[in-house]
Amino acid sequence: MSNNNSFVKGSLFEEDYLIRTLGPLGHSPEVALTELVSNAWDAGATKVDIFIPEHSGDYLTVADNGTGLTPEDFEHRWMKLGYNRLKHQGKNVIFPPGVDGNRLAYGRNGVGRHGLLCFNNEYTVITNAGGNKSTFTVTTESEEQPFVIKDKKVEQSNLHGTTLKVLVNKNLPKSERILQIISARFLHDPKFLVSINRQSVQLNQHTGLLDTSILKIDEKTTLKAHFLDSTQSARSTIYQGIAFWQSNKLVGEPSWSLGGEIVIDGRTKFAKRYTVVVETNDLADYITEDWTGFKNNSYMDKIYAVVMEYVNKMLTTVADEYVEEAKQQVKANFSEDIAQLTPLGKYEVIEAIETITSAHPTARPETISIAVQAIINLEKTRSGKELLIRLASLSEDDFIGLNELLQKWSIKDALIVLNEIDNRISLIEAIRKLSSDPDVDELHVLHPLVSGARWLFGPEFESPEYSSNRQLQTAVEQVFKKKIDPTVFLNNKKRPDIVLLKDSTASVTGIEAFDSDSGLATVNKILIIELKRGGFNLTRDERNQAQGYVEDFMNCGRLIGAPYIEAFVIGQSFAKNLQPITTVKNANDVEMGKIRLSTFSQLIDTAEKRLFGLRDKLNERYDDIPGIDLFKAQATQIALKL
Repeated sequence: MSNNNSFVKGSLFEEDYLIRTLGPLGHSPEVALTELVSNAWDAGATKVDIFIPEHSGDYLTVADNGTGLTPEDFEHRWMKLGYNRLKHQGKNVIFPPGVDGNRLAYGRNGVGRHGLLCFNNEYTVITNAGGNKSTFTVTTESEEQPFVIKDKKVEQSNLHGTTLKVLVNKNLPKSERILQIISARFLHDPKFLVSINRQSVQLNQHTGLLDTSILKIDEKTTLKAHFLDSTQSARSTIYQGIAFWQSNKLVGEPSWSLGGEIVIDGRTKFAKRYTVVVETNDLADYITEDWTGFKNNSYMDKIYAVVMEYVNKMLTTVADEYVEEAKQQVKANFSEDIAQLTPLGKYEVIEAIETITSAHPTARPETISIAVQAIINLEKTRSGKELLIRLASLSEDDFIGLNELLQKWSIKDALIVLNEIDNRISLIEAIRKLSSDPDVDELHVLHPLVSGARWLFGPEFESPEYSSNRQLQTAVEQVFKKKIDPTVFLNNKKRPDIVLLKDSTASVTGIEAFDSDSGLATVNKILIIELKRGGFNLTRDERNQAQGYVEDFMNCGRLIGAPYIEAFVIGQSFAKNLQPITTVKNANDVEMGKIRLSTFSQLIDTAEKRLFGLRDKLNERYDDIPGIDLFKAQATQIALKL
């Protein structure tokens, strides 16, 4: 008997299965409505009207004027679990006819559309697009599917936009609170208007507004800067950072970076809590044609400097509440070490803690801890006698040079720079000496050297955010399962990022972002570094293999979102007429990654240029040191960076 099914029985689902998997989205009205408004943003809407009833048993509605969905779109997008927006639609928002705009979509994994399940297990979607008005009733009350279309009706219409309706029987929100939350989270774009029960909040009326200042640049440019605390009405905004409004229109995307210079670390509590809006009518000549940002020129650098000064002043003003708490926490963390110091040492370390926390209130706790630990170590080992001996041995020329140095630099600054230069040159020399040694332990020596110093591949990879995580490890196992023995993950407690392949080793790290609203962690960027064993000549096969890895990660189904993937393949040489850089795009022609072929000698030459040729000038210092000794000296630094 023929059977077209490849299985005997499929899975069954409890009627609340989907709701139980949604986390905060399934029980927090603030999160649910924020996600639904985000969907309207992604649909190119300029207006969203929300009606919240006063009592349970009445309808809650969310109506937008976006592009809407055709019946086919609805069934393909709305009804697909884990829908990958980037893969199918790209990262840019498409606007309805007659609406001009330039936006990047919030949506990545299609979870937000389930926000109505926060209020009931059944809801209605009325959506207009493509000459049709489609009405769908969606319910989770099915054992065979997580959610199903209960009713469907299609009729003709020339409108566009979507209205969501749900009969509230749980988690009834308060309209006043939702009004403040939604306005706080979407205030970065003045052309995106959201109303709750026909009320909206203007920027200058927001309860989280802490300061408004006029910043006079010169006779032709004036800025009005607003500093807002989003947590006075909600948790963090979706877009954190500094938003520029030119003639009441958003320029680019909000960011804590101005002209390429970081104002504040976006991972800190401050960055997630505060928002700055800068209004002006005077910068039209400096905006790029597509409104994605400002042109690079000296006048905009002047603007950025004034805005940065204002932001730093405001951050310092609001930082007082954190300073005392930070001081006490650091002192408690190092209480045992401090107790072992001399009375003078104790005094100086405590004084240093007070100074660091007060001067840098926005610094991350781990950064402060590193600085304090370094000070404690210096207090434990410092010796005036050793310094006097070294000074007595200096020549007259050395004294003149030292005097010139100290006129421009503090000793601390000089030590920091010289130590970093020494570490980087030592690492380059170690790679140069070990990469051509056929007996070197590639897995435990050469690969940690290369993957632990991501700056070799470019300054953009130097971020300490690159790390291994559970989501990425699962994707690695999925991608490489047919090529490696799973037992290679026995080392995952020490080096979860390294994978042992047939003729090479590969490290896979990524930058992970946490969405506090939806409770989901996503991998935004992935860095793959594959090192071929000694003497390997890279060919088109190695490039194609790396492209396969990138495509496998794109489609493995183990990563939430669609991260950008950079893959480097390193060997002793590569074949002639072989293109060293290849771009990987998805079906919508959106660039999703790059593969770069390189040699160890290219890495060394590139690193030397980034160090201004200092290796050539100082190479005698390292000539007599074996490569393995240089590696051992670097081992601690490498472990800290991984």
